[in-house]
Amino acid sequence: MAVKRTNHSGSGAEQLFPALLFFVFLLCTIFTILIGSRVYENIRERDNASFHTDTALAYMTNKVRQGDMADAVSIRENNGCQVLVLSSDYEGIVFETWIYQMDGVLWELFTQEDSGVDVFSGQMIMDCEPLSFNLETNEKGNSLLTISLESGREAKVSLRSTQKGGTAS
Repeated sequence: MAVKRTNHSGSGAEQLFPALLFFVFLLCTIFTILIGSRVYENIRERDNASFHTDTALAYMTNKVRQGDMADAVSIRENNGCQVLVLSSDYEGIVFETWIYQMDGVLWELFTQEDSGVDVFSGQMIMDCEPLSFNLETNEKGNSLLTISLESGREAKVSLRSTQKGGTAS
């Protein structure tokens, strides 16, 4: 009579190893997903911040380029806000476009010159970090407007209306 032998001594270890391997694979997958989601969130936050910064700078530089006429760009203070003033003449009446940042928002105000309004009468454009304007004129009479954001980003606009040849087109 033949005796059938069964070896049960390694069966527990043989079942434990695949379970542990599966558990390690599962943990690696979960950590990869968590790390990936954190990286995605950081990229998205940086992209949103960059969007607001780039859009605000592009908006202001395009407004300056549109209003770039002789003696049309100036900077003044109004209620503690530094205001970029773009003047324009419509049928003999001077109007001003004010662009400024207040309370984390970029504002714009279109008003007649000396109308008596202040920065609290403007229209909200978009969220914007604190900014400053600087208008410099060199010895040749050319002007350069620098728009600086608190984050260090800036835009420089050479005013064509002050260069040789007269007004901008």
